Amino acid sequence: MAKQTKKQKIRAALDGEKLYTVTEALATLREHKSKFDETVEVAMNLGVDPRHADQMVRGMVSLPSGTGKDVKVAVFARGDNAEKALAAGADKVGAEDLMEDMQNGNLNYDRVIATPDMMGVVGRLGKVLGPKGLMPNPKLGTVTPNVEQAVKDAKAGQVEFRVEKLGIIHSGLGKLSFSDDALIANFKALTEAVVKAKPSGAKGKYVRKVTLTSSMGPGLKVDLAEVEGA
Repeated sequence: MAKQTKKQKIRAALDGEKLYTVTEALATLREHKSKFDETVEVAMNLGVDPRHADQMVRGMVSLPSGTGKDVKVAVFARGDNAEKALAAGADKVGAEDLMEDMQNGNLNYDRVIATPDMMGVVGRLGKVLGPKGLMPNPKLGTVTPNVEQAVKDAKAGQVEFRVEKLGIIHSGLGKLSFSDDALIANFKALTEAVVKAKPSGAKGKYVRKVTLTSSMGPGLKVDLAEVEGA
């Protein structure tokens, strides 16, 4: 049997059934932090089956403390809208040229935004952007005439949440170097948005388990009393 490292032994000694407040969980994650600035992540196990359309959970939320990540944004727009998107900080703006660039495999973006008049061009990228969750969607505010604001929101810490096939939502909350207040504000914003997005087809207990972890840290169960409306 491989010998456990000191860090592995400490983690093994943690009570896997303990329910933490968010503050306690963050303190514990910091006790186990690595040498780099890890991302704090939340996993929410929901009582939904996303194979059914009336049980899909998806939306956008602005994290008040930001994410600590440089979000790369591509925008499909022409004319004045293209200029506004660039001025707002978009990393790439274009039309057919951007479409061809993406078709050639250049997809290193976290968010793709489009003006409504560009959807004829963007529609040809369905098989490329769809599987990566990057397809612009009016319900998520990524198809909008106000591309300037959409770019600013994305850059400022707006994140998308989407339930996976096993009924779990994963999302980053910021960096471990953030203050407790900053991470708690982000935690509340995200969990409240997920609770508000409860679909009509959800039956029984909606939020079943919430776990906080960091890039290299242990997974810690959060007391559901910390999640408003759970």
